[in-house]
Amino acid sequence: MAGCPAMSDLSTTLTFHPPRADVPSPASGAPGVIVMPGGRYMRHAQHEGKPVADWLGRLGYAAWVLEYPVGPQDVHPAPLNAARAAMRRARAEAPRLGVDPDRIGVLGFSAGGHLAAHLAAGPDTTEDERPAFAVLCYAATSWHSFWLGSPDASESESESDEDPLIGPGSTPEKRRAVSVELIAVPQTPPTFVWHCADDALVEVDHALSFTRRLAELRVPVELHVFPTGGHGLGLAEGAAHAGAWTSLCAEWLRKVAPADSRL
Repeated sequence: MAGCPAMSDLSTTLTFHPPRADVPSPASGAPGVIVMPGGRYMRHAQHEGKPVADWLGRLGYAAWVLEYPVGPQDVHPAPLNAARAAMRRARAEAPRLGVDPDRIGVLGFSAGGHLAAHLAAGPDTTEDERPAFAVLCYAATSWHSFWLGSPDASESESESDEDPLIGPGSTPEKRRAVSVELIAVPQTPPTFVWHCADDALVEVDHALSFTRRLAELRVPVELHVFPTGGHGLGLAEGAAHAGAWTSLCAEWLRKVAPADSRL
């Protein structure tokens, strides 16, 4: 049922949104996407959740919106463990929902993009947890020299307790361990990356370094950098340049996980 939580506890909610009924799915079932909103690992940006699931539904993709654990009481690895459990749950219930369990990907924004990238590219992700594809939207993938809200922190400042992912025990070593471009593996699935060159919160170097690493690993990757748009755009409707990301991503999705059996 649309909008009904498929998984819920005190800190995690996974809500299913079916594809539009007028888009005929392949015989194996519709492809699916787990959407991970951003919010600095402190909250969930609502405009990066249900509106994105609705957009995917119009394209013929089933979607789950994951509200993963956030806040000082739920630091790493709690969000990653929730993402792993969400993928296992989505695949387990996929046949009942008319979804192809082998074609479930992830789409994440900002901090949610970091989480999606970690699930997709991490060395400890199991086969049943690794997504079939990944879409990363202004994702914060380079945590070793940065954390959201403190992009200019020096090495001495980096020992502070302001890191929203790792918490008060944050150290350079712990941040390197969650910096996805440093830990990515060849099993990373095909990936679509987009960013804005003028993003002052999560600088475009995050996208460039992660894409470079995937290219080194021979992972299929597509990158789009838009000249303006800043950060936190969501679907970017009406944005002069970045508004094109949805049509570009839709075309990419049609290649890696086609949803419409007529195409």
